[in-house]
Amino acid sequence: VGSIQHCRCQLPKMGDTWSQLPWPGPPNPAVFLVSLLLAAGVMHSDAGTSCPVLCTCHNQVVDCSSQRLFSVPPDLPMDMRNLSLAHNRIATVPPGYLTCYMELRVLDLRNNSLIELPPGLFLHAKRLAHLDLSYNNLSHVPADMFQEAHGLVHIDLSHNPWLRRVHPQAFQGLMQLRDLDLSYGGLAFLSLEALEGLPGLVTLQISGNPWVCGCTMEPLLKWLRNRIQRCTSDSQLAECRGPPEVEGAPLFSLTEESFKACHLTLTLDDYLFIAFVGFVVSIASVATNFLLGITANCCHRWSKASEEEEI
Repeated sequence: VGSIQHCRCQLPKMGDTWSQLPWPGPPNPAVFLVSLLLAAGVMHSDAGTSCPVLCTCHNQVVDCSSQRLFSVPPDLPMDMRNLSLAHNRIATVPPGYLTCYMELRVLDLRNNSLIELPPGLFLHAKRLAHLDLSYNNLSHVPADMFQEAHGLVHIDLSHNPWLRRVHPQAFQGLMQLRDLDLSYGGLAFLSLEALEGLPGLVTLQISGNPWVCGCTMEPLLKWLRNRIQRCTSDSQLAECRGPPEVEGAPLFSLTEESFKACHLTLTLDDYLFIAFVGFVVSIASVATNFLLGITANCCHRWSKASEEEEI
């Protein structure tokens, strides 16, 4: 597939069409009618480009899946609503690739080789509702990945084994988001801030990640316990990978008692007691060393005196 060409989002001007038609004399009804038909044909052909090679196009659905593509196809129909690029070998998406496709509702990029997406990819995809990025090689979800895509309802980021970080503001502004799949990635931690701004969230998938259930995970687990009644989650299948004392334990088996040590604070009396114990231990150590020294010296003299008497 060839390289991406800059799309032409604007239709040709009517004056440009008329200037290319013969107009030898006074207006003629037949010539006028032909001119109108030609102009309408030019406008229609530019408004929706032909279907790309290796793709099928029907009823505003463009299917380019399973074609072993290494790059995204150029010049897609501008009125398309559903684009499938699944099961290919696409490693990058050019910046501004979706600029001209403002009717796009569904984008399927699963099972490719994507490492990251260009900033602002969804700036003009304001009607995008379903996005599938599963089975790729994404390493992080930055704050601006879904910028301006406020119509998103479903996001699938599952089976990205190198996904290590989700920015706390990665899903900011996605008020309509209902389904979020973060399962089977490489996440050890997820900020509560990334989820608490999603009032419409109904389904959350987070199992299959190497969660480290330390003190930093307590806010998220507490939020999940409070939301479990109205938010379907597979958190009960998610397990802790660390620390060692809770390795293999389900997330929901951890209670407030499990994080009791995270809230321990020392008072002034505690510090004074620790200082006093330290002082006593230090004095005892010095005294013990002094007594050991004296004992060793006495033993040495007694041994020496015994040797002299034998001589």
